Amino acid sequence: MRYPEGGGLTAERRAFREGIRLQAGKRFAAGEKTAVIAKDLRVSVRSVERWRRAWREGGMEALRCAGPANSPTVTDAQFAVLEEELGKGPTAHGFDDQRWTLAQVQTVIRRRLRLRLSVATVWRLLKRHGWSWQAPARRALERDEHAVELWKKEVWPRVKGSRRRPMPGSSSRTKPDSR
Repeated sequence: MRYPEGGGLTAERRAFREGIRLQAGKRFAAGEKTAVIAKDLRVSVRSVERWRRAWREGGMEALRCAGPANSPTVTDAQFAVLEEELGKGPTAHGFDDQRWTLAQVQTVIRRRLRLRLSVATVWRLLKRHGWSWQAPARRALERDEHAVELWKKEVWPRVKGSRRRPMPGSSSRTKPDSR
């Protein structure tokens, strides 16, 4: 079951599941069979087998909840530092362009916060804190409308090509061009 804000389970649901695992752990110690435990707790046999293996290797502590799977890797204090750095702009960090890219933000996080995050994680981090991608509000001053229209009329039709086949095709999906 997933939730929209960050994904994963709620704290109550995690606690409920941990309770089930701990019940299974007590029954492991009592020597009950896997299938009986699975039926009584209304879980799959595979889950009980996985829990039993963890219980054998680490005891009851291995069955405890490890916390949310999607815990943020950047704290609020670190994100405040990151926002301050992003506010300075890309050129302050040695980038040529005036727009931030995810790769550039990733580089700033690595340099300033000393964390290695993937581009996808950077995107989720920014999105979680209310940042979004931005498109320019107006067109560039250097844009030549006449050249754009000319390209659309003359070059694009040649590049695009025709969707029609040069000769009649077949209506059969299994035997193309059979007649």
